[in-house]
Parts: sequence; structure tokens; C-alpha cells
Amino acid sequence: MAVFVFACADIADRMTDPQTAPAKARVRSYVLRGGRLGPGQQRALAELGPRFVLPWSPQPLDAAAAFGRSAPLLLEIGFGMGDATAAVAAALPDHDLLGVEVHEAGVGALLKLIGERSLTNVRIVRHDAVEVLRTMIAPGTLAGIHLWFPDPWPKKRHHKRRLLQPGFVHELARRLAPGGYLHCATDWQPYAEQMLQVLAAEPLLHNRAAADGSPSPGYVPRPPWRPLTRFEQRGLKLGHSVWDLVFLRPEN
Repeated sequence: MAVFVFACADIADRMTDPQTAPAKARVRSYVLRGGRLGPGQQRALAELGPRFVLPWSPQPLDAAAAFGRSAPLLLEIGFGMGDATAAVAAALPDHDLLGVEVHEAGVGALLKLIGERSLTNVRIVRHDAVEVLRTMIAPGTLAGIHLWFPDPWPKKRHHKRRLLQPGFVHELARRLAPGGYLHCATDWQPYAEQMLQVLAAEPLLHNRAAADGSPSPGYVPRPPWRPLTRFEQRGLKLGHSVWDLVFLRPEN
């Protein structure tokens, strides 16, 4: 069964492979934010959390048991407030989505959308994505990975915190099934350039832009199935550009 992954994670600091780096050798690619939960989010966590939030596990996920059916599974890396995740779930009822996010407010917001839209094909893991990928997702099982607008960590001294580092990209690629894809998007051009460099260097991946004849070397137009995120819409109103990258794991 195919699986898509979406989640937020740790990256290796001194070691390039976040799957084997000890916790003390890693720096986080996110900062846990405080903040007050709205009443709707609190209610969603209490009422829908037991059904839709899965605990982190050191064992591979049994997606068929978690969703009650066998279907391609989509997993989102860092879904924020869940707007795009809910839109994808509604548009693709024949797929299941596993969202990974560390922030409680975002989990509550997505649960609220799940209830409002009567979505049944979404599950959530509130945990570090590197740990989720390492223990819960088996190699060769992902149909695709969406990583939309991760923190660009613009200051040079913080570049080591960026999520897309060679070791993590390699582990993502290993978990793609043949024909599966990794889709990234950012509105920060220096990060887009680093993304392109790191992804192009991964031997398990092939840039789809080469096959599409994209007018922007290395990048592709936003696919129609990727909804505009709330963050992205704010950036576009400010005149920001957006770069989409889609890399495939070849079938042969």
C-alpha cells in the first residue's frame, strides 16, 4: 500500500543522518510556540482527538487498521493550521492522509476542520517527524511526500536548523515507493535554491521539472491539486514569489 508523508521534524546537527543521530546531536528545525487555544480547538481536541490523533509508536504504522481500510496514505510534514491538509483530504476521498505536527494549536485547528467538513480520511500524529519517519514509516511505502513552506531559518547561523538536509532527504527518498514523489514549496528564494541543490544531489530522486520542460530551471508551476495555504496567501498579497519543486523516485 502506498503512503504519503507530511510532518515537521528534527535534523542532524553534526551528523548528516537524522535517523541515526542521537538526540543530543540534533538541533530542532522548529521552535515550540506557546499560545492560547480557542474554545473550538479545545473542544475538537477533547471530542475528536481520541478518534483522529494517533500516538507516536516505535513500531511501523498499520495504516489499514488506523483508517479502517486500505488506501494510498498521504502524510504531510508540518501542516500548520491544517487548511491545506483538510482541502487535500476533501478533494481526494480515495486517499488517506496522515499529518504530523508538533504544535497543539495546529492539531486542534485541523481537528476542528475535520469535524466541520465531516472528513474521515485524516489521522494526526503530534510528534517529531524524524521520529515518526524513522519508526512508523517503513521504507518503500510512500506514494508521495508534501513539505510545504517549512521554516526557512533565513539567518546564516541558523541554516543548520533547516529541515531539508541531505541525510533527511535521503531517508524521505528511501521511504518513497517506485513512482512516488516528494513535493516541496517555499516563498524564500535562498531556501528554494538550497532545496534544489540538496534534492538534485539525492541519487534516488529525479527532478520532474526536467521532464515537464519548466520555464524556471529546476522548479515547476504550482500543481493544481496543491491548495494555497493561509501562509502562502499572505505572502502573495505582499508580492512574494513561490517556488515548487517536485522530485520523483523512478520506477526502474
